[in-house]
Amino acid sequence: MRINGHSHVLPYPEEIPRFMSDKEIFWVDADRKFMRQKNWARPITDLSFFLDEKMVWMENNHIDHCVVLNLSQLYCNGYARQLTRDVLRFQNDFNASVQERYPQKFTGGFVVQPRYIDDALNEIDRCVTSLGLNLLCLPTHFLDENQQWKTVADPWCDPIFELANSHALAVEIHPYDGPGIIALEDKFWRFHLVWMCALTADTYHFFTLLDHPHRFPQIRTCFAHGNQFGQVNIGRRIQGYEGRPDLFKGAVHPAMNIKNENVFVDSLFHDVLSLELLIKRQGVGQLIAGIDDPYPLGEMDTVPGCYPGKLLDQAMSSGILSPQEVDQVWHSNVLRWLGKSHKFLHHD
Repeated sequence: MRINGHSHVLPYPEEIPRFMSDKEIFWVDADRKFMRQKNWARPITDLSFFLDEKMVWMENNHIDHCVVLNLSQLYCNGYARQLTRDVLRFQNDFNASVQERYPQKFTGGFVVQPRYIDDALNEIDRCVTSLGLNLLCLPTHFLDENQQWKTVADPWCDPIFELANSHALAVEIHPYDGPGIIALEDKFWRFHLVWMCALTADTYHFFTLLDHPHRFPQIRTCFAHGNQFGQVNIGRRIQGYEGRPDLFKGAVHPAMNIKNENVFVDSLFHDVLSLELLIKRQGVGQLIAGIDDPYPLGEMDTVPGCYPGKLLDQAMSSGILSPQEVDQVWHSNVLRWLGKSHKFLHHD
């Protein structure tokens, strides 16, 4: 079976509550051509953004199961507390409904906002105990009560990781909100092509230096988009740690957390050489298949010459992965990350 560990589903326009558009939080045009926020719009580039059409797309591309992450537009950074509660409840209930309707096809993730730590903890318990969700999605960064950006690996978020550890959750760490963090002109898609990768590397920097893999051993964490910049930057981080130890008080050596069995990345590198570097450093066992469908930065056949699974096929044809290892990346590795047995996709 082929399990896609990085997928998204957009609600149909009529499924989005009225308050979301009234407050200009998020909505989808009735003709399903654009998704929108207050001063932002993004074209809907493929019918597989939506649930029924996605199942057809899955069948056509021989994908048996998709892990549905939250929509990055709904991290709620900078939102008031009650509005955050309402938006996140909608997002998490929607993903839970997708999983409940089609448990053999979808695993749903849920998201919390770290700024409101008590609410985040309550929402984790609700999603796990009431909705049956076991994948916690976290933004790489969030806007705190002082309007300062913090990484989700900041000690402020330790209660979230402690509760996730007690539930033995899978965790997905995904970037967004680059334009709010970096004061640069929004040109040539730089925030998606460069700064999203940098945000992931920044959180990985703190996540490993503060020893999250050992402090929270029951959590299995996946970093989105291959943690591409985090992979190539390891040597520089080691050099910095060893050259200026005075700047790393309370941190562990970066080399301590390179080969953790509870830290994963997905296969969204778009570059077989970057993939080869990951495999040499961390091994095949920490790599999970991820397509980031239905977005054009995912492996989508809406992009010329691209298709779901392209990079893994390239790695196999280049001798970087064997056919057996490619099967492992598509299946057993994803199950280990999710904490699921091989039987969970075969229930009635």
